[in-house]
Parts: sequence; C-alpha cells; structure tokens
Amino acid sequence: MHERVKGHSLHYRNSQEDVIWKNCRGWGINTAAKKGELKSIVQLRERQKRNMGSLLQILIALFISVIGALYLLGSFRRRRPGEPPLDKGPIPWLGHVLEFRKDTAKFLQRMKEKHGDIFTVQLGGFYFTFIADPHSFGSVVKEARTKLDFSKFAEQLVARVFGYHSSKNEHKFLQASSTKHLMGDGLVVMTQAMMGNLQNLMLHSVGSGDDKPWQETGLFAYSYNIVFRAGYLALFGNESGTLEKAKEVDREHSNELFWEFRKYDQLFPNLAYGVLGPSEKMEAERLKRLFWNTLSVQKMRSRDNISGWVHEQQQVKAEQGMEELMQDRYMFLLLWASQGNTGPAAFWLLLYLMKHPEAMNSIKNEVEQVLRETGQEVKQGGPLIDLTRDMLLKTPILDSAVEETLRLTAAPVLTRAVMLDMTISMANGQEFKIREGDRVAIFPYIAVQVDPEVYPDPFAFKYDRFLTPDGSKKTDFYKGGKKLKYYNMPWGAGTTMCPGRFFATNELKQFVFLMLSYFDLELINPNEEIPGIDIRRWGFGSMQPTKDIQFRYRLRF
Repeated sequence: MHERVKGHSLHYRNSQEDVIWKNCRGWGINTAAKKGELKSIVQLRERQKRNMGSLLQILIALFISVIGALYLLGSFRRRRPGEPPLDKGPIPWLGHVLEFRKDTAKFLQRMKEKHGDIFTVQLGGFYFTFIADPHSFGSVVKEARTKLDFSKFAEQLVARVFGYHSSKNEHKFLQASSTKHLMGDGLVVMTQAMMGNLQNLMLHSVGSGDDKPWQETGLFAYSYNIVFRAGYLALFGNESGTLEKAKEVDREHSNELFWEFRKYDQLFPNLAYGVLGPSEKMEAERLKRLFWNTLSVQKMRSRDNISGWVHEQQQVKAEQGMEELMQDRYMFLLLWASQGNTGPAAFWLLLYLMKHPEAMNSIKNEVEQVLRETGQEVKQGGPLIDLTRDMLLKTPILDSAVEETLRLTAAPVLTRAVMLDMTISMANGQEFKIREGDRVAIFPYIAVQVDPEVYPDPFAFKYDRFLTPDGSKKTDFYKGGKKLKYYNMPWGAGTTMCPGRFFATNELKQFVFLMLSYFDLELINPNEEIPGIDIRRWGFGSMQPTKDIQFRYRLRF
C-alpha cells in the first residue's frame, strides 16, 4: 500500500511536469533553458502545499487549545439544577471583573436587584457566589474550614501584596497570640504602650511655655499620621538610648516611616488586583524592601519595648525554621494589618464629630466625666492624663459613635474558598449547591450596614444609633421582622474576625479622647461637605476619602 501511494505521488509529479513542459513548447519557450526553472516551480508549489498543511494543523491545534482552556476556566459553564442564578458577564474569563473593580458596591447592588439574595458571578476566571441576605450570613461564617476556607484565599493575596509565603497553621497561631496579647490582660499592657506613644507624638510640647499658635493641616493626613505612628511604636518598639533623645528619634523616625507607608497604601488596591503599571511596580518593590529592612529581625533586636505580640510571632517563626528574609516580610504584613485601617477610621470619627456639634458636646461631657471619676484633670502645669483600659470601658456614647462611624465607612469583602461540593442553606429554607473551586463571599456594607430597613436614613451619621434609651449598648436590629445576629460587620465575623479589633478600637478612642481633652479644633470651612468614599478601595477594610478636609488645631495651654 505504501509503495502504491508513493508511486501515485511520483506519477502525479511527473504529470505536472509534462503539462508544464507541453505548455512551454506550445508557447515557443526555449524548453532546454527553462527546464531547471520549471522543476523549481513544481518544488515550490509542493513546499507551499506542505506549509499550508502544517499551518492548518497548527491553527487547528491552537483552536482546540483555546477551546480547552476556556472550558477549564469555566467559560462554557452553565447553571445546573439547584445552583444559584449564574451571571458570567460580557467578557470571556474576565466576566464582570472590570465593573466589579470600578465600583464594587454599585455592581453588587445591581446584581442583587437583578438576581435576589444569592447569585454567582464570574470575576477574572473565578466564580464568586455572593450572599446578600444578612439572615443567611451564618451559613458562611459558621461553616467548617473543611468546606469553606479563608486561609487559602488570604495566602494568595499576601503572597502577591507582601511577598510573604505563609507556614502551616499560621492563622491558628495568630489568633491564639492575638487573644493573649491584644485582648484581656494583654490589652491592658498594649493600651498603656499606646498611651505613652500618643503622649510623645501629640503632647511633647505641653507645658513648654511657648505660645500655642493654630496649626492648619489636612484632617485625614493628621489623623492617619498620629494613629499610625503611635500604633507602630507601641507594637514594634522604641528607639534605644536616653529617654528624651529616644523620644525625639521616635518622633522623627515614625514620621518618615508613615509617609513611606502612605505611598504603599495608595498603591495597595491595584497591587492587590495585580494591575500595577511598570513604574508603579518598581515603586512598590522599593517600598517593600524598605519595610523589610526597617522591620527586619536584625533591626528589631536593637529596639526597646517591643510588644509581646510581635516578639512572640518572631520567636515562633524562628523556632519553626523560617528564614529571616521571610520573617521580615511577615513583620511588614503585621504592620499593615494592624495599622492600615485604624488611621482612616480615626479621620472619619473626628470629622463626623466636628460636623455634628451635638455629638461633639455629648462625647466631650462623657470624657470629662470619666476624668473626674478617676481624679484626673487637664490643666496647665498638671500631669498628663493617663487613659487606662478600664477608663475606656466607661464610654458608651463614644463607643456608639465609633460603631456608627465603622458602619458608614468600613466595607470589607469576606471571602471563602469552596473546598468541596457543598450546599448553602438560606434563612428562608432554600438550599443552593456550590461547586468545589468556587468562592463564596459576603459584602456586609450593601447587605446590611446601609440597608434602610435596618438603619433608617442609613447614610446619616447618628452618634447615638447604637444606644438604648437607658444609655446601654443597643444590639436589637431587625430586617423582615426578624432580629439580626449580624447587623454590623466592620471586623468580619466567625473564626476570621479581626483578632486585633479591641486594640484598634482602643487606639481610636485614645486618639479622640486626647484630641478633645487637650486641643481646640475646628474645620477651616465648616460648610464644606463631607467628602465621598474612594470607591477604588471597596473590599479592603476602612474606606478612605476622595479628598482631605482642612482643619486647624492648637494646644489649649
């Protein structure tokens, strides 16, 4: 059979040459002179045919590969019986990711209105099932990690943003260490450390006898600056040396570090999504190296007063055999996690108080009452006030204002990786099947925190919204006539609730307590509207304003 095919091919080739040869003689062409050229033409045609065949094979293989890849990435996914409504979006693989990144809250509100309280959308190759009914949040936050796991998703994010690769059981240890050092008796120590550093940054010129002129600056820059620096020093320690010199170095060093941190913070959303431009990538890498060096194991050994929280994390990482380079990266992760949200929250809280005189006066009166009860007074020539954890437990009005601020300005997306095929049970009795490899997510900001049924006039700041008529904490909020368990979720929920939330809340309260006790402060333009939220940061915790607000402040004496 092979010989017959080969012979047929040879016969076909000879026939081609005969036809061309006869034509040449018929046209009067010097056949002897052209014979070599004719053979070349025939050979060229054969090569072209072979090349066309090879090209066709390549195109077919490429087409099959593309179709296979799209299939594996879920582009041909169809909704199965029992699954939530599926909305894949206008672009293969990308799905709705462009609209999601542009304005997460607006997009999810549109999806909720279109599909209801549960829906699945495609975002950059992954399928996310969002649950928008707050009565059904428990089916996510209470689910076992064998089915819905936070750490898998978080590991991918921290590797991309901080260059850190986590170790086994890391989240479990972080929770245990945070419970030990940032809650209970450990919080007493941390509150005292925070107080000392706030005093150094805010009140070092008290009693100097100099005139106290008005200082004008941006409220966001000032609040973020002070809270970040005091928190950084409380957690990562102080400069060694004589007390006054060390305090001066702390003020200078922490201020320089804040402005570098602020640069990284502004890059964070695009860094998290992996869409930095070339120059931004270079800047992000420069900043990473700067913080890895500043927070390195070697540098930490020369500092005083390092918190038990940081020291214990370093010690355990070393005992596990983690190389120091990776430990340095972990310290940067801890710095951002602990200080990336508290400063912006302090800005919003102070701004809301300055825009609402009734709230400001109520909290000032509460602050003065707490000081009187502890025998302290802010007066010229007197000792600096010392705020303890116990004092901060006696401020229900301030607590309500803090919670209201977080309700309006904290907007995390709580995400879990689906570890195996499972069923989500909704509060209304419906059940939906979720596929292994997908993501399940909650966006409490839209689902509950600004729901007018839960909070009438939801975008208005009401400092006493979380107070009962008798002045105690209000926890009864309803939707559809049923009491909500998850009515405000700025810290997340379940096993992944922010382990440093009590320390962060104390940071906020201490800052505002000192501002109201020691300073006169006012907005440069009292009629200026409260700035909008920077929608690029949806999903990353405390939101930041689209612009700063100018204010002025001065020490009272």
